Amino acid sequence: MTQAEKNWTGNIHLGSKVDIDVVLMQLCKAFNKSPFFQHNGMTMRVVDDQIEAYIEMQPFMIGNVAFQILHGGVAATILDSVGGIVAMGELYKKANPDDLPETIKKVSRLATVDMRVDYLAPGRGQSFTARAETLRLGRKGCTMRMTLVNNENKPIATAIASYAY
Repeated sequence: MTQAEKNWTGNIHLGSKVDIDVVLMQLCKAFNKSPFFQHNGMTMRVVDDQIEAYIEMQPFMIGNVAFQILHGGVAATILDSVGGIVAMGELYKKANPDDLPETIKKVSRLATVDMRVDYLAPGRGQSFTARAETLRLGRKGCTMRMTLVNNENKPIATAIASYAY
């Protein structure tokens, strides 16, 4: 496994005990190094033992100029991203030490298969936060539900996505 792959999968070393707090921080660190996330100012962070995505509104994120609201693609991107990273964390949480090599493979292969986004309200706000919850975690894939809220905690969008690994 290359150093880039190790970083992306949480920098977990075989034979070591998985400290889930360290794993979640490492996953966030890996995502936050992504050039795309850096370009958009999106960050992953651990809050209350859970990974969440955070982004501040920027002029280049406006999708509807007349109403000055967040572009739906930005909302979908942050929802998809938080769903994927939380799924990775959940895989590590359920891993037995003997299963760690297989878990690392799953995390490195995790990819979005399908996602449905429901836009609940115009994307108005100074910042946006997204969280995810696991609906199903199986052997070959998982289903996640994600919610995006603005800085006033108003729900902006929700999504359900399937990820394969």
